Amino acid sequence: MANIRWLGHASFLIQDGITIYIDPWKLKSKEPKADLVLVSHSHYDHFSAPDIEKISGNTTRVIGAADLQGKVRGNFEPARPGQTFTIGEVTVRTVPAYNTNKKFHPRENGWLGFLIDIGGETIYYSGDSDATPEMGQLGKVDVALLPVGGTYTMTADEAAKAVNEKIKPKTVIPYHWGDIVGSEADAKKFAEACQCKTDLQRPY
Repeated sequence: MANIRWLGHASFLIQDGITIYIDPWKLKSKEPKADLVLVSHSHYDHFSAPDIEKISGNTTRVIGAADLQGKVRGNFEPARPGQTFTIGEVTVRTVPAYNTNKKFHPRENGWLGFLIDIGGETIYYSGDSDATPEMGQLGKVDVALLPVGGTYTMTADEAAKAVNEKIKPKTVIPYHWGDIVGSEADAKKFAEACQCKTDLQRPY
């Protein structure tokens, strides 16, 4: 089972024989070097070139939204929804992430969520997204990472409905609370409405 650590806001560290960061931002010092960095989109609180450089080595691969081309040093691979990448024993599939009832994350931007197949599990990171039709077509999801803060993404109630009716994971970790938007009350409201296990982590 992969070790999944929420690093605050929308950042995660996943480790299981490989070290993966998703949307690293405001990282503290001495974090382990990354084998892989995934970047969902170009908003400043998800794409931070200084944070990526802090955890990058010569062999670190960075896979991110296509509009980041030219903004990332090193081994950057632009991606759009519907692609598959293989890194050793790990497979990463890109899926759409967009707003359905607000304008902050237009579908036409081609921004990303990720399905990460690692150690026999599938981890779904939704990116900055509302509850989209595609969430009902993900297949098996063991752990879902979802925003619950509202304003720019799903609210707690919307995220819980997506979990219960579309994604149906075994475990879910809420994010996008405690910094910029969203509160601990949102995270707790989400946890209470979920029909699966909720791993309510604290920002590190």
